[in-house]
Amino acid sequence: MASARQTRRRDPADVACELHERALKFLARKDAKRARSLCLRSLSLLKKSVGSRHPDVANITSTLAETYQAEGDHKSAERLCRRAVAIFDGALAHTRQVVVREMLAQCLMQLGAIYQELGRYPESERSYRRALRLAEKIYTPGSLRVTGFLNNLAVLYKYMGRFNEAHTLYQRALKISERELGADHPELATLYHNLGGLEHARGRFARGEPFARKSVELREKALGARHPAVAADVAALAAILEGQDKFDEAELLYQRALGIFRRIRPPAHYDIAVNLNNLGALNFARGNPRKAEPLFLQSLALKRKLFGPVHPDLALTQLNLASLYKSEDNWKSAEPLFRRALSTFHKTLGSSHPNTVRCRTEFTEGKRNASRNSA
Repeated sequence: MASARQTRRRDPADVACELHERALKFLARKDAKRARSLCLRSLSLLKKSVGSRHPDVANITSTLAETYQAEGDHKSAERLCRRAVAIFDGALAHTRQVVVREMLAQCLMQLGAIYQELGRYPESERSYRRALRLAEKIYTPGSLRVTGFLNNLAVLYKYMGRFNEAHTLYQRALKISERELGADHPELATLYHNLGGLEHARGRFARGEPFARKSVELREKALGARHPAVAADVAALAAILEGQDKFDEAELLYQRALGIFRRIRPPAHYDIAVNLNNLGALNFARGNPRKAEPLFLQSLALKRKLFGPVHPDLALTQLNLASLYKSEDNWKSAEPLFRRALSTFHKTLGSSHPNTVRCRTEFTEGKRNASRNSA
């Protein structure tokens, strides 16, 4: 091991790069705190060596943002990622190096994901679209390396209710991937998963089932039955089966996914919150509101901790719980949940999104029934 004196004699930029490489390894192991410490040391050395506006500084700053993102601190992640984008933009005024444009495209993807997690969809779209334009210029529109950019923008459009645009992007990515890799390559599992999710969002559950089953098959073969990505595929398949009233298989799959997530995720994790909500919705659909209510409440508590009081994902569980209370003629409990959910949907998704329409319809119906019952 080199002594402290030997380390000081080495080029600080080289030491900074080594620290950054170590940080990336810790981040891959889900150790965000140690990765952050190494990133901060790396940045300190690199800024002294090359200045604060160098592309390598931006690259490490984006990794530092990832450490905060991994722990759910999206505000800090956004601030750092925006700073990295600004440095890359400044660097491109003086150089046309492909590597700088590649790093900028990846950083814009990261920023788009942060905005998406915060429910700030228009900002997310702008970031994703700019990243895609850059990628198409760097790699050509038909390159396999463009498919990740297409996929991320399509996922966002699904959340925004822009289903036709999402479908076009998914199909374009699938066509490229099948041509380059073959239809049964494990890397296509994500696209099959997302195509199934899109059909689920459109209420076309039977159309989505083959995609969802294909994603489970490919991913399980590649990663094993207990991998978190397999659990996500299993949960997505369960939701599609639930939409077809195939409740028994759906419940078994939800429980399987939740069991995997609880073994490997921290207690307050998004994957757990989503599966609790989905299990609640399944039990409500099966006519078991007493079993559904605590699941919805657990999901709400986790989502508030993760997202704060205003987020479309939180609003979805509020809507589900409000629907449950409405079905029991408990308008006193249902009304405030409907109001909060509807306000959030309007702010984040707009008035024509399917979730907004469903919430508004159920809320109006509930008010009418409550008025009739009190008359």
